[in-house]
Amino acid sequence: MPSNDVRILAQAAVPTAAVGAVAAVVSGVVAGGKGAVGSLVAALVTILFMGIGLLVLERTAKTLPHLFQAMGLMLYAAQILLLFVFLAVFKNTTLFNPRAFAITLIATTLAWIGAQTMAHMKSKMLYVEPDSAGSKPEKTGPSS
Repeated sequence: MPSNDVRILAQAAVPTAAVGAVAAVVSGVVAGGKGAVGSLVAALVTILFMGIGLLVLERTAKTLPHLFQAMGLMLYAAQILLLFVFLAVFKNTTLFNPRAFAITLIATTLAWIGAQTMAHMKSKMLYVEPDSAGSKPEKTGPSS
């Protein structure tokens, strides 16, 4: 994985984890231990889903650039579907507080999107691959 991809992933995951930690503390104070567990689970789900999505999109952009936009749309639809499946499986759980989970999931998702946007804006990615130094064109006309 190129260093630019790792940098963008880290710049998105670290603020998301920080928001999740703050939400876990707040939820722990407001809703008790189950609120803190719900917040931690939501932060982990966000980092996992969005991180895997970012890695898939980065790989698609490098290998199949003509499918990048379609892959992005399909990926976001798949993430929402997987989240619905996750919520359906844990609908009646007593393991964590569902309200703390939902609020933290929204907060961490917004934090990820904002941090990823800032990371992309700050990154200096080339739009065109530069020619290598060994393939300089030869002069073909008269030199003056």
